[in-house]
Amino acid sequence: MSNKDNIRVRFAPSPTGPLHIGGVRTALYNYLFAKKHNGTFILRIEDTDQNRYVEGAEQYIQEALQWFGLDTDEGPDTGGDYGPYRQSERKGLYAKYAVSLVDKGHAYYAFDTPEELDAMRLREQEKGNHSPKYDGSIRMSMRNSLTLDKQESEKLIAENNNVIIRLLIPENEEVVFTDEVRGEVAFNTNELDDKVILKNDGMPTYHLANIVDDHTMAISHVIRGEEWLSSTAHHVLMYRFFGWDRPKFAHLPLIMKPTGKGKLSKRDGAKFGFPVFPLEWRDGEDLYQGFREDGYLSEAVINFLVLLGWNPGDDREMLSLGEMIDAFSLDRIVKSGAKFDIDKSKWFNQQYLINTPTLKLVPIVKELLSNKSVDANDDFINSMIDLMKERVTFIDDFYVKTKFFFNDPDEFDNKIFRKKYKAENASHFQSIFDKLGNLSSWNTDEISGVVKGYVNDNGLKFGEILPIVRVLMTGSMQGPDLFPSMALIGKDKVISRWESSMNSLLQTLDN
Repeated sequence: MSNKDNIRVRFAPSPTGPLHIGGVRTALYNYLFAKKHNGTFILRIEDTDQNRYVEGAEQYIQEALQWFGLDTDEGPDTGGDYGPYRQSERKGLYAKYAVSLVDKGHAYYAFDTPEELDAMRLREQEKGNHSPKYDGSIRMSMRNSLTLDKQESEKLIAENNNVIIRLLIPENEEVVFTDEVRGEVAFNTNELDDKVILKNDGMPTYHLANIVDDHTMAISHVIRGEEWLSSTAHHVLMYRFFGWDRPKFAHLPLIMKPTGKGKLSKRDGAKFGFPVFPLEWRDGEDLYQGFREDGYLSEAVINFLVLLGWNPGDDREMLSLGEMIDAFSLDRIVKSGAKFDIDKSKWFNQQYLINTPTLKLVPIVKELLSNKSVDANDDFINSMIDLMKERVTFIDDFYVKTKFFFNDPDEFDNKIFRKKYKAENASHFQSIFDKLGNLSSWNTDEISGVVKGYVNDNGLKFGEILPIVRVLMTGSMQGPDLFPSMALIGKDKVISRWESSMNSLLQTLDN
């Protein structure tokens, strides 16, 4: 069922846990490739391994794709002409294909018990074969339809209803295919084992299911992680055995640990304190961080991810989804693994916050503040975002770094106060305080005019006055411009805070 003129790609995760950030990148590359060629982006849930199925994992996958804006054209919830899109709902489809391979002489029934398989492995290890596999050197010493006569095989099949079917790998052949990322790839069949393609519960393994599904869903390109490269030789053989045209393959490089050594894992996130999952995930007592909950914008994460293994062909770093689509091509995917640089992800998030229109951020920040029991109107939030935008890295910083806008500081930079405060300036601070209290119009220009005018008129130094005013208002020397901040805090709060903060700080001088 090939459809060479129509680009059809699939993202096919297994619901065995949360979607790793590497899986998100795989979905992204499939999405970009489909959109670049006016093709179809399909979500297929590969849930054939029921023993590893995790409740809630499929919903997690769907929610993550939605958060990133990677909308599917076909899938379990979207529908489409090639469904069902969950492999567990396609169970009746696979057995006939497995049996057809047996009938063609390309597969066989295997009756070995787990104990017999363990005994085989032990025998092989004792011979010095430390990685025994069920292959051409083993199969004729095992219990299967190749070694038993037809009558006995048929009896065992009838007694067991569902029997394991293994792929029969030919000997002394070269399996050669072209990978869109890696070029020509070759495997010798003597290196391959006779993979199980149908389990004794009637469910297919990945090797059979993904071949049958890709064919019946008219998939044109299989874009997946590097870890599947070693299995592709089996898949190429199966396409040949079935007599089907095979799709084109593209195997993506690994995302590496921050050290550059080894594949990024969920343990690395826990170890180094950064997210490796798009959304928060709880596994028993363990809670794994999510990019969303850590205050990342989805657009920033996508931009960060797309460059982990691909480049647009120029020195651009900031790319919208539309620009990614326009620039994307498989030949710009690199072969080597990409190091996961969490600092770079933070930089992207910061840049996206800076460049996101304030009005778009207002509802996001409003929800954040509401969750922190802070009540603020849209105009206030709008002004605060404008002041803070270039000083935050994460969405949460709009709360963490702005508490002084809502509440009096509970901690002060005593070191700066001790260094800058001079007792002989006490009367000057009181005069400035009084002048601010007498202002009839409260805005940045009026506040600035009072403070700067007084400093100039009285021959004072700004370095003696402004740091003290900042500490009185915010508790520290960090933060946005002082006078716009005071305008936003509001006159009543500034006046009451000035007095209470000064009293608290003066007491520290006596200690």
